[in-house]
Amino acid sequence: MENFQLLIEAMEYIEDNLTEPIKTENIADKLHCSKSTIEKLFRYINNISIRDYIIRRRMSKVSREIVSNPEKSLLDIAVEYGYGSNEAFSRAFCSVWQVSPSEFRKNPSKFELFPGYRIDRELMEEKTMDDRKKIDISELFDCIRERKGCYLVLGDIKSLIPINEISHKAGDLAIITAMKRMEQAAGAEDIVFRIGGDEFVILTNSKEENYSNSICEEIISHNDEPIFWEEKEIPLSLYVKVICYEGRTALRYSEFFTMLQNELSEEYKRQNF
Repeated sequence: MENFQLLIEAMEYIEDNLTEPIKTENIADKLHCSKSTIEKLFRYINNISIRDYIIRRRMSKVSREIVSNPEKSLLDIAVEYGYGSNEAFSRAFCSVWQVSPSEFRKNPSKFELFPGYRIDRELMEEKTMDDRKKIDISELFDCIRERKGCYLVLGDIKSLIPINEISHKAGDLAIITAMKRMEQAAGAEDIVFRIGGDEFVILTNSKEENYSNSICEEIISHNDEPIFWEEKEIPLSLYVKVICYEGRTALRYSEFFTMLQNELSEEYKRQNF
């Protein structure tokens, strides 16, 4: 949970400073950690660099500003978000939206291209993980390589968007509850980690498929059990899938996590189409 908390604080710092110059060093200093730790964490969770994350978030905010304040000049918006020239501003905007700011104002597209990510701190204060061994993000990939041939259990929350529409805090509670269910189903030597907003993985220490299937059965047994938010009873279920990772030492972080997300996407399609 330490690295997850670090990620949350980094994202909150970015959200609070999008109109200011932000460097990775600034974030690392603020959170009292190394620059490499922050960079690895962002690539691990978001599959993009921290620099690209900042640009996308900034341009998402800018796009809202362009549309919601039609009387405000593009130059004023550029200056507000720290760009010293129209050229630099346009380059950054085009890198995300593939159109110039002026063209976007004429034909606005979907605003939240890259929505912000916040987890309610009150929810995070709850104990969400049990006392199993904790590992650093940088150690995770070594564990994956060491467990070549072991099975992984993938989990994804069903219909998180409708829960978020009730309340983002309800969505946060759903994520934390899903994490708890994955943790409680996993064995003492298994490693549970998160690969996306509502996607989770259990890296087992077993090469027996039946072992992972039993974990799946335990998780599924809790499907439709509700979470409670402001007197609302909200059913919560997860998709689960078992895969065997044969492994190859040259595999990069992004390739591995993309592979896991693709597996979950296939499971979603299988169950819904």
